[in-house]
Amino acid sequence: MAYNLAPLQQLVEQFERMPGIGHKTAQRMAFYILGLSKEQAQEFANAVTNAHTKIKQCKICCDLADDELCPVCKSETRDKSVICVVEDPRDVAAIERTHEYNGTYHVLHGAISPMDNRGPDSIKIKELLARLKDGSVDEVIMATNPTVEGEATAMYISRLLKPMGITVSRLAYGVPVGADLEYADEVTLSRALEGRSVI
Repeated sequence: MAYNLAPLQQLVEQFERMPGIGHKTAQRMAFYILGLSKEQAQEFANAVTNAHTKIKQCKICCDLADDELCPVCKSETRDKSVICVVEDPRDVAAIERTHEYNGTYHVLHGAISPMDNRGPDSIKIKELLARLKDGSVDEVIMATNPTVEGEATAMYISRLLKPMGITVSRLAYGVPVGADLEYADEVTLSRALEGRSVI
């Protein structure tokens, strides 16, 4: 017997719209929501609504914030002379988990992708250039994804910054820790050889 309950189907469809969520997982999530008490379901709905209405973009770096500025831009201890440029707010979270970087960020909210009709004006490049006008930034680290779009975006931005005299660096690529060389593809190995360092 198939479930043809319209409200349940609508809930499943909403979960299926999430990246990486297939039909079965969406069904499990929907049934989980149905199993919540009325109060718990309301708490869940309130959390979604609050996140959607209260979280906005930091007016400096375009990362997610619940205030005018994100915690990194508010911090007095961060090195404001270095900006790490990333595609997505999730990338900021990933770099912060390393506890190795003490500079600031700039979130582009995408990458240049002609196939998706997304040009330089569709992402936050103008905002980045505006931050660099006062001359307080010495280095911009390009930490876009190692994809065709990420590489194109990094190259485009680096060409814009070259006349400003700002050092532009790129995250190193290479073989992941714990990986076997025999399973690495040719591009990864060639990048690892190019980016080798003295020990």
